[in-house]
Amino acid sequence: MSVERAAFIAFHACPLAAPGQGKSGGMNVYVRELSRAMGESGILVDIFTREHEGGCGIEEIIPGVRVIHLPGGPHDASIGELYSHLPDFLHEIHAFRNEEGRTYNVVHSHYWLSAWVGQRLAQSFSIPHVVTFHTLALIKMQSRAGEAEPEERSTVEREAMLTAERIIAFSGHERDAMARLYGTDPAKVTLAPCGVDLTKFRPLDQREVRKRLGLDGEKVLLYVGRVEPLKGLDLLVETAAQMEAGEENVRMMVVGGGGPGEPETDRVRQLAKERQVDGLIDFVGRVDHDDLPLYYNAADVCVVPSYYESFGLVALESMACGTPVVASRVGGLPTIVHHGHTGYLKSWRCPEAFANSVEMIISSSGLQESMGAAARRRAELMGWSNVAAMISEEYLALISGENRAGN
Repeated sequence: MSVERAAFIAFHACPLAAPGQGKSGGMNVYVRELSRAMGESGILVDIFTREHEGGCGIEEIIPGVRVIHLPGGPHDASIGELYSHLPDFLHEIHAFRNEEGRTYNVVHSHYWLSAWVGQRLAQSFSIPHVVTFHTLALIKMQSRAGEAEPEERSTVEREAMLTAERIIAFSGHERDAMARLYGTDPAKVTLAPCGVDLTKFRPLDQREVRKRLGLDGEKVLLYVGRVEPLKGLDLLVETAAQMEAGEENVRMMVVGGGGPGEPETDRVRQLAKERQVDGLIDFVGRVDHDDLPLYYNAADVCVVPSYYESFGLVALESMACGTPVVASRVGGLPTIVHHGHTGYLKSWRCPEAFANSVEMIISSSGLQESMGAAARRRAELMGWSNVAAMISEEYLALISGENRAGN
């Protein structure tokens, strides 16, 4: 018995969407690269996602791996509005499948909206349902005061955990939180990390990269990701303020998000101005995903100040480029960053602590080089082919009737 074809449900996370644009981020990269790696291993994958601006019809990632855009509400609908369009999207998938006459061995859903759809598809197809949530409502709301989620979200998450044959979690922290907050049976949960493209994200000549980006002599701290409250950019600004009086010539680069006019971007800019460090921080905005390795390689340190990260793809991409990471000790980040070896993990959201760790790295070329080399070695264990093999084994165990989880 083998896994011949998998249906991925990525309702709001089109794998072809550019990371950093709108809500597009690590989940979009995950779905695209996991499906590509599975396709390269011989598994055919259909990814069902909603139509959006610039995305319609059927497109191939590689031969045998298709992105199928179907109607799923207005293109400009907010995340909060999408739940009401799930039944229509489910109907469109059934219509598409009936027209093509295709069968699948497994349904793999990504995020809670997709899990609602995937649960019903798997039941109607009589095949296993696998879920990767990426983030969870109850964890997010515990991580930062003021975080709000749609009322239906935690209910859907709990139901999906109850009915799914397998749940893929990025870390033991996430698995334990599922058991504690949702009452999930840990035996249904398999740990499988996120992955990284080791060919794209690799060490480059820092001097040449900095010349290309127009950087000249500064110590560079880098942030990559969406600009939203949960990402904790206020801590990055406060860290800059702590370092401003130091002897080092420091520049911070914020890659991701939009320009002026976005509420969180404007709030962070205003905070930087109030702390008198606006001259030290460059808001680069969104860059092409293929150009991200240039920024990681130009940096001396990558800072991940999030209140919560289910995994922390940015940290892994940075490490693959040989750049140490200073990150919050939250979510799945401790499974990536080895404290004292590939960077530093900070248990408290304290600017002084972040600044001290950053200064330790940038003030010692020997430490930066040793941490960078260790970071690359760590990342080499987490290529997408390895991750795809782990998850494919779970698929095979489910369709062959084996009970294999809880590792």
